[in-house]
Amino acid sequence: MSNRTYFYCRVSTTEQTTENQVQAFKDKGYEVDSSFVVEETVSGSVCAMERKGFKAMVEHKLMKGDTLVVLKLDRLGRDNIDVQQTIEMLLEIGVKVHSLDLPTRDLTTSEGKLMLRMFTAFAEFERDRIRERTIEGQARARKQGKVIGRPVKATAKKVAKLRSEGLSISKTAEALNVSESTVKRLFADAKKQDLV
Repeated sequence: MSNRTYFYCRVSTTEQTTENQVQAFKDKGYEVDSSFVVEETVSGSVCAMERKGFKAMVEHKLMKGDTLVVLKLDRLGRDNIDVQQTIEMLLEIGVKVHSLDLPTRDLTTSEGKLMLRMFTAFAEFERDRIRERTIEGQARARKQGKVIGRPVKATAKKVAKLRSEGLSISKTAEALNVSESTVKRLFADAKKQDLV
């Protein structure tokens, strides 16, 4: 089992540097080996595992028993949900996570696990709010007459029109990019609606 300590530093723009983050690690008593510092310039709005440097570190460097140190939890994701998923993934592969902005650095201790539960609750709250806003938005769109979901490829009326033009079931299906069984069903519907 490995026992190395990696340091992940992220800045948003090329004008910024990671020197302050590295210095903060040293100030907190960590021995920082530059070969174990992963630095990258990427927006905080990008999910952790979509960041090239972070993903490469997780997939090719970190091993069970290692510790990953970050200045702030927001370095581990774009929002509460992403941070929580990233931490859970790291803990599952046996990597300890330390964040300098928390009262307890190590998230594998009792206090750290309590903090994780709190983050889980916040992430769940955030997911629920996103779901509620989505439902509210869809209801508003429906009231405005907008169609929600995938556009319908074929209707009974379209099938009836193509069939009346002499197209076979297979040619109608091909023209509408649907299955023959869909054409048969819609053609039966068209007959019921007296469209044929």
